[in-house]
Amino acid sequence: MKKIIVFLLICAMTVVLGACANSKKEGADSKSGQLQNITIGLMPDVDSIPFIIAQEKGYFKEEGVTVILKPFRSAVDRDSALQSGNLDGAISDMLAEAFAKEGGFDTVITSLTSGSYKLVINKDEKITSIKELKGKDVAISKNTIIEYVTDKIMAEGGLTPEDIHKVVIPQIPTRLEMLQSGKVAAATLPEPMASIAVRNGGKLLNSSDQLGINPGVLIFTTKAVNEKDKELQGMYRAYNKAIEYLSKEPMENYIDLLIEKGGFPESVKGALVLPQYKKAVAPGAADVEDCVTWLQARQLIQKVYPYKELVDDRFVR
Repeated sequence: MKKIIVFLLICAMTVVLGACANSKKEGADSKSGQLQNITIGLMPDVDSIPFIIAQEKGYFKEEGVTVILKPFRSAVDRDSALQSGNLDGAISDMLAEAFAKEGGFDTVITSLTSGSYKLVINKDEKITSIKELKGKDVAISKNTIIEYVTDKIMAEGGLTPEDIHKVVIPQIPTRLEMLQSGKVAAATLPEPMASIAVRNGGKLLNSSDQLGINPGVLIFTTKAVNEKDKELQGMYRAYNKAIEYLSKEPMENYIDLLIEKGGFPESVKGALVLPQYKKAVAPGAADVEDCVTWLQARQLIQKVYPYKELVDDRFVR
């Protein structure tokens, strides 16, 4: 009789322990099924607007993803945060991606963004052509998309990069202030800062839009791309919803939102010029290669990075 009782107790314990193990496994599976947060660095430019709209209109939430948006004032600060692991991704540019690869940081371009970069002349200058900028001070951020676009504009207008005096001002708001206070003859600015400068009397001389170039991209760490596949898919679906919203909605219906959440100054009202936003696509190979060539010509990178090494288009195919 005692043997039977012991046997029954052992069986009961086996069932209980098995149930506990299954319960723990189910709990672990449930936990592993939860989507992780995505943290993205934004700059004070029009590339960031679709993300602000997706956040505030609830498109990320609709797709079941939590996206944390972190604002930055300079490309240097943004890149430092990305490389130190404080960001999963960032509004960036093709040059920054090549720099990251050169420095041994494992990141990839996942799509184009819709940036716009403009060369604006000081309101007190009488300059009406690129050639008249020869020997003048032009405010830029060094070794960035801003300098790349500036060089392209100079070449299109018949000058070399050495024909102008580049004044390095990384902080975008400070660069705008230097232009408006007459401390530089011209500055290359992203939108919306360029539109503010024009509204305040500055003169638009040329832009990336007029040149037909767009080196602005979204960059993510390879770790995020590989470990947050579902999250990034949801993020891009929300991003494309925001693009649809921007294509249909009058700006006056969301301009206050951009000022409040995007850190845009009040002066963008009535001045902001938006690009023609497009749903997320991969950058063209020729555009990426041109940026790499520019960096090599300036001896800023040593290796020729092929397109496939810099771009992962899995989320926008």
